[in-house]
Amino acid sequence: MGRKLRMGMVGGGKDAFIGAIHRLAANMDGMIELVCGALSINPQIAQESAEMLFLPQERTYLTYDEMITKEAALPADKRMDFVTIVTPNFAHFAPAMMALEHGFNVVIEKPITFTLDEAKQLKAKVEETGLLLCLTHTYSGYPMVKQAKAMVADGVLGKIRKVWVEYPQGWLSKLSEREGNAQAAWRTDPKKSGKAGSMGDIGTHAAHLAEYITGAKISKLCADLNIMVEGRMLDDDGSVLLRFDNGIAGVLMASQVAAGEENALKIRVYGEKGGLEWAQMEPNTLLVKWLDAPTQILRAGSNYGDRLSSYATANCRTPGGHPEGYLEAFANIYRNFATTLNAKLNGTTPAKESLDFPSVEDGIRGMAFIDNVVASAASDKKWTEYVV
Repeated sequence: MGRKLRMGMVGGGKDAFIGAIHRLAANMDGMIELVCGALSINPQIAQESAEMLFLPQERTYLTYDEMITKEAALPADKRMDFVTIVTPNFAHFAPAMMALEHGFNVVIEKPITFTLDEAKQLKAKVEETGLLLCLTHTYSGYPMVKQAKAMVADGVLGKIRKVWVEYPQGWLSKLSEREGNAQAAWRTDPKKSGKAGSMGDIGTHAAHLAEYITGAKISKLCADLNIMVEGRMLDDDGSVLLRFDNGIAGVLMASQVAAGEENALKIRVYGEKGGLEWAQMEPNTLLVKWLDAPTQILRAGSNYGDRLSSYATANCRTPGGHPEGYLEAFANIYRNFATTLNAKLNGTTPAKESLDFPSVEDGIRGMAFIDNVVASAASDKKWTEYVV
């Protein structure tokens, strides 16, 4: 197809954090252009944001339903190809469902919806329409995360036995939601965030990373959730014991009151022959720890095709030694989605590496994680059967 894919955006105005990240990521490979948006529920912010992004007035919308309806009425060579939804959790489902019903593909922030039932409804609609839905679980876009997944799948470590995954942050160590912090305000409000706080916000990332790398699914869990900051309505700290469907035992920790921590997501995976360790704040490095040999250090780099998997090198953008981080990982998800969508529109088959982006199924797994963690924390039973 001799043109860029046309993207519309719901949310993500000038007063939002994640919208700008999505736009940078979508733009990085030159495959996508923003053509329209309903960027805020505040009409003034919506207009000002659209002007800052040089969107034409006639494609600056004040509501998502206006945008979807009017875009659907445009000629095929003008209308958007997909919509990116970057609103708070409670405002994910309605625009996503409406977009799918009007024939538009969807990219959506995690967690995918407000409830598990809504996620299942989106899956049914995706299957009915044959459209694509991409969920931006950013950390699966890092090359060395893909390398870890490939090594586990290839049996390099032998049978996997243990997973430790931790995600400590410190930014909610105070009651910031009552001090004018807009990001804290909606994330700690059960009416906007959902039934979980830290476990819904960052615990879902940790759970997805554990399932993504191991290729296994959580089957049982035992959770402890805490509200450490007095006056907060949702959990800001928690720990979960995990059992996976192939016998792997796991431990997951997510906390937003780990004072002094920034974004310290880390995962360790151990098998019969050795282990892997990856940390988001040093993302280009993967440690391979052998039972009977010194630790091996693998580094990301597009010139390491002779020693890294095709999935890793396909998502490396520069030779080794040139730092690639959060924006590039985000962009990898957009590029894989865009390549797959282009192939679909052209009637061709994308490379297997391009198909490697989170989908509606990952969204359902995330919502099930939230439901099961909250249920387990409220239960007096040690183990709670995992219900999807």
